[in-house]
Amino acid sequence: MLPFIVDLPPMEQERVVCSISAAVKYEIPANIVLAVAEKEGGKPGQWVRNTNGTHDVGPMQFNTAYLGDLARYGITADDVAAAGCYSYDLAAWRLRGHILNDSGDIWTRAANYHSRTPRFNAIYRADLMQKAGKWAAWLDEHFVTRDVLEEGGQPATTAQRPAQPVQARAAQPVQERAAPAQGATLTGYVPRRISFRTEGEGSGQ
Repeated sequence: MLPFIVDLPPMEQERVVCSISAAVKYEIPANIVLAVAEKEGGKPGQWVRNTNGTHDVGPMQFNTAYLGDLARYGITADDVAAAGCYSYDLAAWRLRGHILNDSGDIWTRAANYHSRTPRFNAIYRADLMQKAGKWAAWLDEHFVTRDVLEEGGQPATTAQRPAQPVQARAAQPVQERAAPAQGATLTGYVPRRISFRTEGEGSGQ
């Protein structure tokens, strides 16, 4: 377990560990995955029915509309609903698809996880930005982080380093820098990416 996770409430520990692991695996900003996980706030086994007949399932409230494409791989709603990190991996896979393929700034794309309908997206987007800003500050205290919007960005200042070596991966370019939503207080904020390097690996990735 990450050495500083013990500082978090027990109910948050799995969510944080799984979110960070999924963000590294799918090479998307860790603070965005953490913000979505906090915002969705689901629980293992939870099913929430939507007005369009779909359900939001499990810890990341993964919408069953996406399961049709995943059925060919044997992935079912029960897999999404289960405890553990698998549902976070699926959510990160979905977020990666939105971030890489959808239109709009990075926040609009990430908010498509919830809805592509503009009015619902805008509400989700504004709250997502606030939560992601909080998680960015938390990550900066515990990891080496990089600005994913600037190739070769400088590591963020950190007040504390983790016991295990952490290395920032070279940033993947994202098309545009997002403007904060009205009322957001995110001066100087950028999405954070982290990655892990095990002892003995080379420094370049």
